Amino acid sequence: MENITTQEYQTITPYLIIPGAVKFIRFLQDVFGATEKYKAMRTEDTVMHAEMIIGNSTIMLADSTDEHSSQPAGLFINVPDADATFQKAVDAGATVIMPPADQDYGRSGGVKDAFGNTWWITTVK
Repeated sequence: MENITTQEYQTITPYLIIPGAVKFIRFLQDVFGATEKYKAMRTEDTVMHAEMIIGNSTIMLADSTDEHSSQPAGLFINVPDADATFQKAVDAGATVIMPPADQDYGRSGGVKDAFGNTWWITTVK
Protein backbone atom coordinates (compact mmCIF):
# COMPACT_ATOMS: atom_id res chain seq x y z
CA MET A 1 0.00 0.00 0.00
CA GLU A 2 2.71 2.43 -0.96
CA ASN A 3 1.98 6.01 -2.02
CA ILE A 4 -1.77 5.80 -1.50
CA THR A 5 -3.63 9.04 -2.06
CA THR A 6 -7.23 9.88 -1.29
CA GLN A 7 -7.78 10.22 -5.05
CA GLU A 8 -7.59 6.43 -5.30
CA TYR A 9 -10.71 5.94 -3.16
CA GLN A 10 -14.31 7.13 -3.29
CA THR A 11 -15.49 9.37 -0.44
CA ILE A 12 -17.09 6.49 1.50
CA THR A 13 -15.63 3.01 1.28
CA PRO A 14 -17.49 0.01 2.72
CA TYR A 15 -15.37 -2.10 5.10
CA LEU A 16 -16.84 -5.57 5.56
CA ILE A 17 -15.69 -7.83 8.37
CA ILE A 18 -16.95 -11.29 7.57
CA PRO A 19 -16.20 -14.98 8.07
CA GLY A 20 -14.63 -16.69 5.06
CA ALA A 21 -13.05 -13.65 3.40
CA VAL A 22 -11.05 -15.73 0.89
CA LYS A 23 -14.29 -17.31 -0.37
CA PHE A 24 -15.97 -13.90 -0.35
CA ILE A 25 -13.23 -12.53 -2.61
CA ARG A 26 -13.94 -15.37 -5.05
CA PHE A 27 -17.68 -14.55 -4.86
CA LEU A 28 -16.96 -10.90 -5.73
CA GLN A 29 -14.79 -11.96 -8.67
CA ASP A 30 -17.24 -14.55 -10.02
CA VAL A 31 -20.41 -12.50 -9.64
CA PHE A 32 -19.34 -8.88 -10.09
CA GLY A 33 -16.06 -9.19 -12.00
CA ALA A 34 -14.12 -7.68 -9.09
CA THR A 35 -10.36 -7.30 -9.27
CA GLU A 36 -8.00 -7.52 -6.33
CA LYS A 37 -6.23 -4.26 -5.53
CA TYR A 38 -4.50 -5.39 -2.35
CA LYS A 39 -4.49 -8.35 0.02
CA ALA A 40 -2.58 -9.00 3.25
CA MET A 41 -3.04 -12.36 4.90
CA ARG A 42 -3.04 -12.96 8.68
CA THR A 43 -2.55 -16.69 8.12
CA GLU A 44 -2.66 -18.86 5.00
CA ASP A 45 -6.48 -18.94 5.18
CA THR A 46 -7.30 -15.67 6.98
CA VAL A 47 -7.44 -12.23 5.36
CA MET A 48 -6.12 -9.41 7.53
CA HIS A 49 -7.04 -6.72 4.98
CA ALA A 50 -8.07 -6.78 1.33
CA GLU A 51 -9.30 -4.25 -1.18
CA MET A 52 -11.43 -5.25 -4.15
CA ILE A 53 -12.37 -3.03 -7.10
CA ILE A 54 -15.82 -3.31 -8.69
CA GLY A 55 -16.35 -0.77 -11.45
CA ASN A 56 -15.17 2.56 -10.02
CA SER A 57 -15.62 1.53 -6.37
CA THR A 58 -13.45 -0.11 -3.73
CA ILE A 59 -14.70 -2.50 -1.05
CA MET A 60 -12.35 -3.20 1.85
CA LEU A 61 -12.72 -6.43 3.80
CA ALA A 62 -11.20 -8.71 6.40
CA ASP A 63 -11.97 -11.96 8.15
CA SER A 64 -13.87 -11.63 11.41
CA THR A 65 -11.93 -12.53 14.56
CA ASP A 66 -12.55 -12.68 18.30
CA GLU A 67 -11.50 -9.01 18.49
CA HIS A 68 -13.42 -7.91 15.38
CA SER A 69 -16.84 -9.53 15.11
CA SER A 70 -18.71 -9.98 11.85
CA GLN A 71 -20.06 -6.77 10.31
CA PRO A 72 -21.87 -7.59 7.08
CA ALA A 73 -23.60 -4.87 5.05
CA GLY A 74 -26.47 -4.02 2.76
CA LEU A 75 -25.13 -2.95 -0.63
CA PHE A 76 -26.74 -1.45 -3.72
CA ILE A 77 -24.86 -2.28 -6.91
CA ASN A 78 -25.59 -0.81 -10.32
CA VAL A 79 -24.83 -3.32 -13.10
CA PRO A 80 -25.46 -3.41 -16.87
CA ASP A 81 -27.75 -6.49 -16.65
CA ALA A 82 -29.51 -7.03 -13.31
CA ASP A 83 -31.04 -10.36 -14.35
CA ALA A 84 -27.74 -11.90 -15.49
CA THR A 85 -25.82 -10.66 -12.44
CA PHE A 86 -28.62 -11.78 -10.11
CA GLN A 87 -28.43 -15.28 -11.62
CA LYS A 88 -24.62 -15.34 -11.19
CA ALA A 89 -25.10 -14.48 -7.51
CA VAL A 90 -27.66 -17.26 -7.04
CA ASP A 91 -25.41 -19.72 -8.90
CA ALA A 92 -22.58 -18.71 -6.54
CA GLY A 93 -24.68 -19.63 -3.49
CA ALA A 94 -26.60 -16.45 -2.67
CA THR A 95 -30.15 -16.76 -1.30
CA VAL A 96 -32.99 -14.95 -3.08
CA ILE A 97 -34.57 -12.11 -1.11
CA MET A 98 -36.52 -10.69 -4.04
CA PRO A 99 -36.41 -11.84 -7.67
CA PRO A 100 -35.55 -9.15 -10.24
CA ALA A 101 -38.54 -6.98 -11.11
CA ASP A 102 -39.16 -3.69 -12.84
CA GLN A 103 -39.16 -0.72 -10.45
CA ASP A 104 -39.67 3.02 -11.04
CA TYR A 105 -35.88 3.49 -11.00
CA GLY A 106 -34.93 0.43 -13.07
CA ARG A 107 -34.77 -3.35 -12.73
CA SER A 108 -33.74 -4.68 -9.33
CA GLY A 109 -33.53 -7.86 -7.29
CA GLY A 110 -32.10 -8.74 -3.90
CA VAL A 111 -29.92 -11.59 -2.65
CA LYS A 112 -28.13 -12.45 0.58
CA ASP A 113 -24.68 -13.93 0.13
CA ALA A 114 -23.26 -16.76 2.25
CA PHE A 115 -21.26 -14.17 4.25
CA GLY A 116 -24.29 -12.25 5.54
CA ASN A 117 -24.30 -9.34 3.09
CA THR A 118 -27.44 -8.22 1.29
CA TRP A 119 -27.01 -7.12 -2.33
CA TRP A 120 -29.59 -5.06 -4.23
CA ILE A 121 -28.55 -5.83 -7.79
CA THR A 122 -29.94 -3.11 -10.02
CA THR A 123 -29.85 -1.80 -13.56
CA VAL A 124 -30.80 1.86 -13.24
CA LYS A 125 -32.89 3.38 -16.06
